[in-house]
Amino acid sequence: MVTHETWLAGLFNTYLAGLGNWLLALFGQAAENVKEPWADHVVMQILVALAIILVLALLKAGLSVEKPGGLQHFFELIHGFLDEQSHDQIGHGSRKHIVLFETLFIFLLISNILGIVPGFMSPTQVVYVPVGCALVAFLYYNIVGIQKNGLGKYLKHFVGPIPAMAPLMIPIEIISHLARPLSLTIRLFANMYAGEQVTLVFLSLTYLVIPAAFMGLHVFVGVLQAYIFVLLTMMYIAGATAEEH
Repeated sequence: MVTHETWLAGLFNTYLAGLGNWLLALFGQAAENVKEPWADHVVMQILVALAIILVLALLKAGLSVEKPGGLQHFFELIHGFLDEQSHDQIGHGSRKHIVLFETLFIFLLISNILGIVPGFMSPTQVVYVPVGCALVAFLYYNIVGIQKNGLGKYLKHFVGPIPAMAPLMIPIEIISHLARPLSLTIRLFANMYAGEQVTLVFLSLTYLVIPAAFMGLHVFVGVLQAYIFVLLTMMYIAGATAEEH
């Protein structure tokens, strides 16, 4: 579902419609309405990216060993947690992937909870965003698997442990791998879309206690889904880089 409802998307369409149409043309695409080429989820992703850049710039400027601030403590907590989780899943060499895990987690975390801010929406409730993140995870774990084991050895695990079973195992393994980005996409999209719609329904009925409770639930689901997405990515990388492959 592509919408043009947020005030920020309206500003983009008012003042940057030409840029939006030009960017679409670069990829051989065209907007249904040339006056509104900017969809909400695209604008929200730009906002999330700019927010991450700004926060990290502030973090870098205030880094201190002696007197770390609250922002530094927060990101150290995220780094320590994800580093521990990746080591548990992948083992030795997990830290070479930590940048991907932290980037995915922070991007998804902000994207998932952005919808609770009046006038904004969660870009992850539009299926294209989860698809993009899932494809990044899918391509990454296959690439690192090939780099670690070599193309021939990596493809060999599709055959299975018994060569005679190859005609059966190869299709099963291919379907299994292709199902992974689909699973990542559906899980994230369905949870965020449902959470957004439930919150909107209760906001339309009352404006006090019940919406606040569901907004809190929305934040919890957003954090949980960001973690699950990254955890599954860790597991896929662990399988792709395992020595037996």
